[in-house]
Amino acid sequence: KELTLADFKGKLVVVNLWATWCAPCIKEMPSLDRMNARLAPQGLALLAISQDRGGAKTVAPFIEKLGLKSLPVYLDPMGAVQRALGVRGLPTTVVFDGAGRELGRFEGDANWDSPDARELLTHFLNLIRDTRPPLVKTGG
Repeated sequence: KELTLADFKGKLVVVNLWATWCAPCIKEMPSLDRMNARLAPQGLALLAISQDRGGAKTVAPFIEKLGLKSLPVYLDPMGAVQRALGVRGLPTTVVFDGAGRELGRFEGDANWDSPDARELLTHFLNLIRDTRPPLVKTGG
């Protein structure tokens, strides 16, 4: 099923473009898995989008081998997302707000469950929560 950013409206969306043959990607995958386990319940939507041309038959054994449990993996074997976002290399991570506006991007591998990364993503999550309309109780 094809998805767009609109499918994740209201969430902080972290798009990570990676491939099984990319050494820096492999290095950062466990931290993405831990980051997602920690922040998904707070409204983060992680989209780990594989750029492998082999699709699921290449990616599924790789995910299993690394023991990644909470990493939602998406497939883009034709590289459409990479081209649409103007990505120059892998891994690249792009962060979008709840309305689909780009907040920032990081080229290269990162430790996504480090205190600094958690603080930044939590800050963005709080901004998204603060912009939601308040609930209004009506009636008596």
